[in-house]
Amino acid sequence: MRKLPIGIQSFEKLREENFVYVDKTAYIAELVNSGSVFFLSRPRRFGKSLFISTLEAYFLGRKELFGGLEIEKYEMLKPKEEQWTVYPIFLFSLSGGAFQTEQGLAIRLAYELDRFEKRYGIAHQEKLDLPTQFQYCIEESFRLTGKRVVVLVDEYDKPLLETMDVNTRQEQANHDLLKSFFSILKDEDRYLRFVFISGVTKFNKVSIFSDLNQLKDISLLPAYSAICGITEKELMQNFAQEVCRLAQAQELTLEMTLEKLARVYDGYHFSEKMEGVYNPFSILNAFSDCRFGRYWFESGTPTFLIRRLMESGLPVQDFSEGVRATEESISNYRADYHDLVPIYYQTGYLTISAYDREFQEYTLSYPNEEVKYGYLNSLIPAVNPEYASKAGVFSVYRMIGFLRDNDMEPFMIMLQALLAGIPYHEGKVPSQEQQWRNIVYAIFTVLGQYVRAEVHSANGRSDCVVENERYFYIFEFKQDKTAEEALKQIDDRGYALPYAASQKKVIKVGADFSTEKRTLDAWKIVG
Repeated sequence: MRKLPIGIQSFEKLREENFVYVDKTAYIAELVNSGSVFFLSRPRRFGKSLFISTLEAYFLGRKELFGGLEIEKYEMLKPKEEQWTVYPIFLFSLSGGAFQTEQGLAIRLAYELDRFEKRYGIAHQEKLDLPTQFQYCIEESFRLTGKRVVVLVDEYDKPLLETMDVNTRQEQANHDLLKSFFSILKDEDRYLRFVFISGVTKFNKVSIFSDLNQLKDISLLPAYSAICGITEKELMQNFAQEVCRLAQAQELTLEMTLEKLARVYDGYHFSEKMEGVYNPFSILNAFSDCRFGRYWFESGTPTFLIRRLMESGLPVQDFSEGVRATEESISNYRADYHDLVPIYYQTGYLTISAYDREFQEYTLSYPNEEVKYGYLNSLIPAVNPEYASKAGVFSVYRMIGFLRDNDMEPFMIMLQALLAGIPYHEGKVPSQEQQWRNIVYAIFTVLGQYVRAEVHSANGRSDCVVENERYFYIFEFKQDKTAEEALKQIDDRGYALPYAASQKKVIKVGADFSTEKRTLDAWKIVG
């Protein structure tokens, strides 16, 4: 069993300890040869930190770490005296820090500056503030080494994402410090060799992006769509052994294993060319454990995304059916915008599923089953923590059991309790109505993992049909009407006719949602 680089963010450690490495160094050659200031947005756990570490090793001239990799060919084309040039490097890793505290970000930036000063023997100037000290260090390192400076910023937006919707005062303070600190790069251009900034979200008000005139955002460029993640070709070139082990452990054929890997973990697209990318964190964990788990989703809880969704009234079914967005909207994020689509895309819960070249619009939807079912399954307890604490963590298996045994009263009682616990805000009835629709949709979609469930919203079709080995369940939901009216619609529109010839029993369920009571008011079951 080979060593898989799960969670490895150090290129030096990865190479020295003989972990499997998917060679991304050709992208470094392309970057250093085409510009000097770059920004890359990718979801968490996608390998951004490892790529930053690879850049650091390259600009430190660590030739011994790159043996047999693509960048080695690029270096050999240079004159001998220019190969593996060593540059002074500032690496700001903002993936960790107490960013919700008043001085958390300042302490982290000061720590990174202190490391740099010690490495290059630069005297600390006590009277200087942090931005000016940064500027002083850049100029001093150029004077001492004669080489222009490389600046690498890993997860620049973590101090903003960590405080978003939780501590707005500290979020603004962190924003202001980031703005003042990195704005000095604009005036230091003559001392800079290369700048690379990575993050999940491109906050358009952070002056890193407005001040750096030469900055090139490569996040949606086809040439860099696979700079992070694992393509189908890379999967077969690097992990054929692990695919075979997984197939054997799961008692599947090789073809079935590859199909399931693609369905569960593939599907990310970061450009109009639609080159598919696997989530590296998830697929490496699947290879390690020889099972198909929800690794990426379980490594972080999107509570603020769920909260924003429920407050917005956005229909969650749109994420499955596809939402349209412009390149500008998904490239930038503004906290004062009500459109949630950009941040859902940038955080990895939506990805590009189609591109309209004529109108230059993207269609976004869930990338794969891991994200889709993981997100929807988390929706219920996240919006109804009181019910989750009383009944235990929401489990779709309990509801499947009720359907298996045609035990519909407890099924509907559970559904009623889940809807009753949705937080209610005075004056937001339309949002409240959409919230219960979102949860109903989430429940039946998650059920669709294990039993056949079709959720429809178009006129002329039932709201949901669930099928198992013994029963067809036809659901129709009304709002502020009666359960009898819902049942009548099932009969009047012939929703049960397609299943009349089946040996399975048909169960019809009509239910009414009361906006006054804010839950299911009544239901009727026939069959």
